[in-house]
Amino acid sequence: MFYSESINRNDEWREPGFEKYLQEGEGLGERMSHSFEIALRQARAALIVGSDIAQLSARIIEDAFRQLQTHDFVIGPAVDGGYYLLGMKAPTPTLFEGIEWSTPTVFVETVAIIEGMGKTYALAPELSDIDYAEDWERYGWGLE
Repeated sequence: MFYSESINRNDEWREPGFEKYLQEGEGLGERMSHSFEIALRQARAALIVGSDIAQLSARIIEDAFRQLQTHDFVIGPAVDGGYYLLGMKAPTPTLFEGIEWSTPTVFVETVAIIEGMGKTYALAPELSDIDYAEDWERYGWGLE
């Protein structure tokens, strides 16, 4: 688990079952790249997923890991033009360079970098992240 500002030791993701780190880097791209470097020291493949994806399921994650058996990357496009899921088997810092984050072209730019490297990728289903109240009303978790 990678936390943006401080590590919550008492959340649902209990240690030692989950290793916890602070995100490091100047911007989103550097933080994601650093997270992959750490994760891929310990595993043959890793995924980063957004924490605001109400429709994300275990099946999507399992399918993404399966796709990494035959592809270099897996990417889950978000409705807003970004992505909510990215997976890889080797650290690839260039994948995060030169992208203007939080814009409607992030997904297209990322795919172009992958293709420019001559690498393969698989797509996860398109999902929405929750940025605004309208997104919550349309895609959010049910409240009990």
